[in-house]
Amino acid sequence: MIAGTNYIGKSTRRVDGIKKVTGQAPYIAEFNPADLVHGYVINSRIAKGKITSIHREKALKVPGVREIFTHENVPLEVKIDSDYTDPLSPPGSPFRPLYDDKILYNGQPIALIVADTFETAAFAAGLVEVEYEEEDHGEVDLKKNLEQATHEDVPDPAEPRGNAEDAFEDSESKIEAEYYQPREYHNPMEPFASVASWNEEEGSFSIYDKIQGVSSSQGYIAGIFNLEKEKVRVISPFIGGAFGSGLRPQYQLFFAAMASKALKLPVKVVMTRTQMFTFGHRPACLQRVKLSADKTGKLTSIQHEAFSETSKFEKFNETIVDWSGLMYECENVKLDYQLVPLDVYTPMDMRAPGGSTGIFALECAMDELAIETGIDPLELRLINYAEKDQNENKPFSSKELKACYQRAAEKFGWQNRKPEPRSNKQGNKLVGYGMATGVWEAMQQKSSAKAILTAGGKLTVSSGTADIGTGTYTIMSQIAAEMLGISLENVEFKLGDSTLPEAPIEGGSWTASSVGSAVKLVCSKLQETIFAMAAQTNTDIFENKLIENAVFSNGEISVGNSTAIPYVEIIKAAGKKSIEVEVNSEPEDDRSNYSCYSHSCVMVEVHVDEDTGMISVPRVVNAIAGGKILNPKTAESQIIGGVAWGIGMALEEEGMMDSRNGRIMNANLAEYHVAVHADVQEIDVIFVEEQDDIVNPLGAKGLGELGIVGVASAISNALYNATGKRVRELPFTLDKVL
Repeated sequence: MIAGTNYIGKSTRRVDGIKKVTGQAPYIAEFNPADLVHGYVINSRIAKGKITSIHREKALKVPGVREIFTHENVPLEVKIDSDYTDPLSPPGSPFRPLYDDKILYNGQPIALIVADTFETAAFAAGLVEVEYEEEDHGEVDLKKNLEQATHEDVPDPAEPRGNAEDAFEDSESKIEAEYYQPREYHNPMEPFASVASWNEEEGSFSIYDKIQGVSSSQGYIAGIFNLEKEKVRVISPFIGGAFGSGLRPQYQLFFAAMASKALKLPVKVVMTRTQMFTFGHRPACLQRVKLSADKTGKLTSIQHEAFSETSKFEKFNETIVDWSGLMYECENVKLDYQLVPLDVYTPMDMRAPGGSTGIFALECAMDELAIETGIDPLELRLINYAEKDQNENKPFSSKELKACYQRAAEKFGWQNRKPEPRSNKQGNKLVGYGMATGVWEAMQQKSSAKAILTAGGKLTVSSGTADIGTGTYTIMSQIAAEMLGISLENVEFKLGDSTLPEAPIEGGSWTASSVGSAVKLVCSKLQETIFAMAAQTNTDIFENKLIENAVFSNGEISVGNSTAIPYVEIIKAAGKKSIEVEVNSEPEDDRSNYSCYSHSCVMVEVHVDEDTGMISVPRVVNAIAGGKILNPKTAESQIIGGVAWGIGMALEEEGMMDSRNGRIMNANLAEYHVAVHADVQEIDVIFVEEQDDIVNPLGAKGLGELGIVGVASAISNALYNATGKRVRELPFTLDKVL
């Protein structure tokens, strides 16, 4: 089968772009059903203890206040008593809002005020008085509680190999270092919001929810309210950023659904910016790395251990240390990963979870080893290049990392790097060059899709996936348009509705490969249907012809030199208004015989003001090997976004906790600093050609996570090259440099 229209691999502007820039794309808080009332959440002011009383009287007297829900008055039919756990929940007991009087962390939601307007509810919240019986302020500092570290309910890292301790002791060159990363927060522009409507007559919910996969919210609401999934419809057409914070349903969803069912009214609950700091975050992590090498620079041992925070009610875990056994060839490797339970909310996935953390420590340590051995950092990585995955003893499905090194070095001008720190100056600015390797899993999940081709020549393809700004609407439309050989203008892709074919959450950089593979498969099935119908209605043309020789182009089908027949004629000749097919797609069996990863090489230039210590990153080059690039325009956008995040991670982002009361002190965008335009300057993205026939039918690998991996490490390494000061604790603020 041949598709005659080429869209896959072409830079294509977003099909939803006009809606977004003209304000026509509806986000969750903009849905306003009739008779809507508004909820406002009240949060705990202590970190540990219990509520002794909640005084609601003053607030209930405010005109327009409908009800104030607390643990004392939640109707039994809307109280979470079920044992339901979201499939994404880590081991443990998920937090249940308004379940009892216990306080597990500062910021815990403890009440919901429902009023006719948001402003009324917010005003009334200030009149609610809460009394507590406070226990010790709680254990909230990772470094101070390392003795609580545990392996319980923690997945084992990759098996050790060789004898890393002995090899380390016997080696000529060795480094040992400790690296620290503070907690970080997602802070998407769109806050979390839910609009829930309970239909008493039908016993069903209609919900608009900010979520990275509607099936996640559907399963959660159906589970906690003991409903059939079909009784819960969740809609989420546009998402204003999430970065992992929308993988699990957040507490505003429960509050909106609970209040709607209790009051028999549509209820909207929107989080404030401060409340966006009261659930989930990238966990603080302390890492210890030991590396050793022989006189040629060949690694003789790798030891990597990590201590990461979690809550006391769930054991959130990430893949942090395994990257060290994967990235470089080494026969002696020992990895260890432990969790430290604290009186905080459970951490959660945040762009490149585990990868951006683990690679930060590993790639800084590799730079330190390069200094110790006197070998160029790029050369050291080439000396230790891994041709197979030693963690799993599998070949890579494809790996063009060497090409990434070469292309990045050429574009960046790595040969101009001066290895001696403080030897490169521009005026009063110290100039440093640094580099790091990046890696991320190329995953594929089960996914479903449906395609409908009408007699008018319009193609609608649908899947219950999401578009968190990555370009899902666009690339799925491109795949469908190319497969059917029709113009992009005649294709519509639908997503973000739980009534559509089920798809995995949009996370892990697997959407393009998972949903994209389903879209390709469903369009192949549609090709087969068109061919079969054409063979019945045009026997003189298609008799004894094979579908393998069919050409689908310009909305027509032909075989060899035969006359091309328009699809619309075939459908009409069959007496139909449309044809419809639906498929389920899953990874091929032989994929498990390979290790599938995307790779990158990040090179950065750092300037440090010699007088003030002010750091800037004027130039970044990121060379990517990510399989088939479906849309270079949206793909480049993903990498640029990841690099910007990496700059923020390196220089600015730090969730500051007051250890006296377990409260986040900078729960706002004024004091929780993220990279802004002035921080992000020249970013060059290079896509290295990479053919992969194993990873999935499209040959595409994920990019959304990969862009951030290695950026903070490269900046750290460039900072050392500029100043001679090795900073091992994120972020690299002025006090640490000076």
